[in-house]
Amino acid sequence: MARNKKRNKGKPPTQDQNRIITPPKARDLPPGLFTADQTPMLMMDSFSNPMARLGAFTDNIAEAAEYFIQRISRDMSLMNTLYRNNPVVKRLIDIIPEDMMKNGYQINSQIDLDNRRKLSRLERSTGLRAKVLEGLKWGRLYGGAAGVIVIEGHEDILDEPLDLDMVMPDSFKGLIILDRWCGIMPQLETVTDLASPDFGLPEYYMIQAEGLGYNQKIHHSRIVRFTGRDLPYIEKLGETYWGASELEHIFDELKKYNNTSFNIASLVFRANLHVYKKEGFEEAALMPGPLRQQLMQELITLNQMMNNGGTQIIGKNDSLETRQYTFAGISDIYELFMMDIAMAAEIPVTKLFMRSPAGMNATGESDMQIYYDSIEEKQESNLRPVYDILLPVMCMSAFGAIPDDFNYDFVNVRRPSENERKSLAGQIGGAVTGAFTAGMISQKIALQELKNSTDLTGMWQSITDEDIENANDTVLGGDLDMPLDLFGQPPEPESIDGNADAEAVIKQNMSELAEEVRRMKPYLQELM
Repeated sequence: MARNKKRNKGKPPTQDQNRIITPPKARDLPPGLFTADQTPMLMMDSFSNPMARLGAFTDNIAEAAEYFIQRISRDMSLMNTLYRNNPVVKRLIDIIPEDMMKNGYQINSQIDLDNRRKLSRLERSTGLRAKVLEGLKWGRLYGGAAGVIVIEGHEDILDEPLDLDMVMPDSFKGLIILDRWCGIMPQLETVTDLASPDFGLPEYYMIQAEGLGYNQKIHHSRIVRFTGRDLPYIEKLGETYWGASELEHIFDELKKYNNTSFNIASLVFRANLHVYKKEGFEEAALMPGPLRQQLMQELITLNQMMNNGGTQIIGKNDSLETRQYTFAGISDIYELFMMDIAMAAEIPVTKLFMRSPAGMNATGESDMQIYYDSIEEKQESNLRPVYDILLPVMCMSAFGAIPDDFNYDFVNVRRPSENERKSLAGQIGGAVTGAFTAGMISQKIALQELKNSTDLTGMWQSITDEDIENANDTVLGGDLDMPLDLFGQPPEPESIDGNADAEAVIKQNMSELAEEVRRMKPYLQELM
């Protein structure tokens, strides 16, 4: 101390030395607020009313609350226990992936029917939909999971980038799903290619799985990732590039809900209380030895004799009363906790807890529409990256090529009502018929469009692939004002001169038209 004073002797004090700083308590300081000389600073930019004890840094109950990071995603045992034992947790984890995969996807490319069937058979034979659904569930539960793309003949080159030209016919064998705790470990090297969708993620993974061996190094292009909730970069590093479990941010709400449920159950046993009044109970209860034991034995005997249909015997000067507990308002509190869980899970109460909408004129349509919008967003952000990797591999394995215009969309999750189906069927049928009669599309394309709308409208199921294959694929051209038949073909030109019988020509055309009407009758009946 004296040495410091001697060193500063003869120097004028600086402004910082003249300023007196009173360090606040450490718990009152947000982290990272320091001056240039690392002196803590107290930032007074919040609402505060010390006289009323309201706001920041005042002595009240609200300011005593603190938040601690728990990172329960790392507790695999807790995740397993909650998923296996708690029905709310199981539904919370399963509902969203099941809805994301419920209606599948629709390929929009110009792929012929035979190749479409091959692609569909490949998906069924490998159980791909079930595997992707499993990966989505474990990604939500543990915060991370991965699927290893299994290609026959690539066992020795798993550490090399996936080359689609090396995918032979019928070589795709599906996925092997591994969660973050069992069988897969990201390595330190990261992808440095800015054009890669995996930029910044691990370049290699170490796999321990049956059929792939142990300590097998696999390139990231052969992996499809299923991550939980996204995290800030520093937290993602701590989770080895995985996300957070869906249970992490609803854990406190889940504890409140379960505690309330058990408390309500315990109150049921107190709904009908029997009050036994015994003269001299206070003195007898405080007496030691045999007298106190005699009193306890008397109470035990009275309790054993009490039943729903029996008679209760009491002493001459004793009395027995019944007091009933009221449950008014408890159900409202319970429903509030249910709503908090549903909000945190991003699932409507009616779907998560399988309840009908409550209230006058309540339908729940607005809640479900918000939920369906959320599902579509999750399909684009979580499911599309998976199928962007899988579908090209499936195409190469199924028919040896990837169409230049290859594209796909997820089928709408929401199922229309019966009235909406009828309205959609009329609109689609009218549009297709209008385009067909106007000469814009061929009969084959018209039947394909009607067949493609079957899942949406529930109609046109009688149109078979053979009908589409045998339909006329010629698009009408030439003069659109020319009269058309029902198959989009102009009538054959016939010269009607003075030597021809005009009436016979008209009758012939009408006969051909009637025949075509009979052939189109099944489709016309569905359209009507």
